[in-house]
Amino acid sequence: MQFNEHASASASASKSVLCYEQVLRLHKVIESTIPVHGRGNFPTLDVKLSELIMLVKKKLTADKIKVRDVRVNGGAASYIVGTDSSQTYNDLDLIFGVELTRPSDLQKIKTAVFDSLLDFLPLGVSKDKMSSCSLKEAYVQKMVKVSTNSAKWSLISLINNTGKNVELKFVDTIKRQFEFSVDSFQIELDSLLKFYEISPEAMNEHFYPTVTAESVYGPFDEALNHLNNKIIATRNPEEIRGGGLFKYCNLLVKQYVPDPNIDIQSLQRYMCSRFFIDFSSLIQQKQKLMSYLANHFNGDDTMMYAYLLKLYQVVDESTVCLMSHERRQTLGLIQQIAHEVSWAQEQKARNKQMKMHNFDEDKGSLVVNQIYYGGSFVQYDICNNVPNYPNAYGGSMLKILTTCPTCATYTSSCLQHS
Repeated sequence: MQFNEHASASASASKSVLCYEQVLRLHKVIESTIPVHGRGNFPTLDVKLSELIMLVKKKLTADKIKVRDVRVNGGAASYIVGTDSSQTYNDLDLIFGVELTRPSDLQKIKTAVFDSLLDFLPLGVSKDKMSSCSLKEAYVQKMVKVSTNSAKWSLISLINNTGKNVELKFVDTIKRQFEFSVDSFQIELDSLLKFYEISPEAMNEHFYPTVTAESVYGPFDEALNHLNNKIIATRNPEEIRGGGLFKYCNLLVKQYVPDPNIDIQSLQRYMCSRFFIDFSSLIQQKQKLMSYLANHFNGDDTMMYAYLLKLYQVVDESTVCLMSHERRQTLGLIQQIAHEVSWAQEQKARNKQMKMHNFDEDKGSLVVNQIYYGGSFVQYDICNNVPNYPNAYGGSMLKILTTCPTCATYTSSCLQHS
C-alpha cells in the first residue's frame, strides 16, 4: 500500500496519479449516500457507495469469482479529474473487472448484488420474503447481459428518481469502453478502499492514498485537455453502438466544440449511419430517444428542447444512409417530441402565471401579526379605530400593543425601525 505526500506523474501516457484535490473529490463521491428508490411500496434504500462496493466485492470473492479491480467510470470520473467546478454527472458508473469463466458466473453476479442490497433495507423490514425476483422488480432500472466470443459483461442499474442511477458493470472483456475522450476516464478504487480499511487516520493533504486514473481513449493529458476546454474528440465512431449520436448532440448543447483537427461533417455522417444501423425502426428510435431524454435531462424542459433542436439539425444535415421517406419519418419523430416538450413548457409557464395571479388577488387578505426587531417579537392588532397609519396589506390599520424597542414611543418613527 502506497501513500502520497505529493502527486507524481505516471510512467504510462494513458494514466495519471491524482492530486489531493482530486482524491478528495473522489472520496466525497464514494462516501456519499445515494437513495435507491423502490417501486410501489418497497422502501427507499440509503446506499453508501463505498459500503456497497465492498459488500459486492466480498460476496463475489466468496463465490469464487476473481475481481481484478474496481473503477469509477463515465461522468463521475470526468467530474473528479476535471477542473471545471460546475461539471456535473448523471449516472454513477462503477466497473468491476472480473473473470467470467463459467456460464453460472453471471447468475452469481446478480445474486451478489441483490444479497448486498438486503443489507441496506431499513430496520424492521423483513428480509426473509425478499427474493431476487422481487428485488429486481423493486430496485432495478435495467439489466443487460452480454456473452459472446468477443465480449463478456453484465450491467445492473439501480433506480434513483433524480436521475443519478447507480450502475454496476461487471466486465471480463468488452469491445469499447468510451464514446468521446471527455468520458473516457476510469479511476481505480482499490487503493482508496484499502485506505478505508487499514488507515487509523483520516486523509489530509499530506497523507492520502495513491490513486491512479486512466483514459481509455489514449493519452491522458490530451483527454484531460479536451475535458477542461470542452473539446469534442473521439476515435472510430462507427464502432460505438448508436454511433455516439445522442451524446454528441448533448455535448454541443453544453457548449462543447468539435476538435478543429477533425472532419466534422465526416464524423457526423459516421455517427448517423451507425445509429440507423443499430436502431433501424422508428419504434426503436423512439424508445432509445425517450430513454435518453429521461436519463439525462431530469425534467429540464429548456435544455431538453434545445437538445432536440440540435439533434434535428445534425440528423437533417448528416444522414445519408436512409431513404428519403425514412429520413422524413425520423425528423418528424424528433419534431413531434420537441413540440410536446415545448407544449409542456408552455403549460408550466401558464400554471406559474396562474399561481402568481391568484397570489396577487389574495394579497388583500394577508395580515401582519408579528414584526421582529432583533430582540423580541412585537405583536400587532388589526382594527379600524386607530390614527391614520395606513397598512400596505389591503388598507387595514395597525395598532401597536407594545412600545417600539428602539424609540419606546408610539410614533411613526417606530415603524422606521422595523
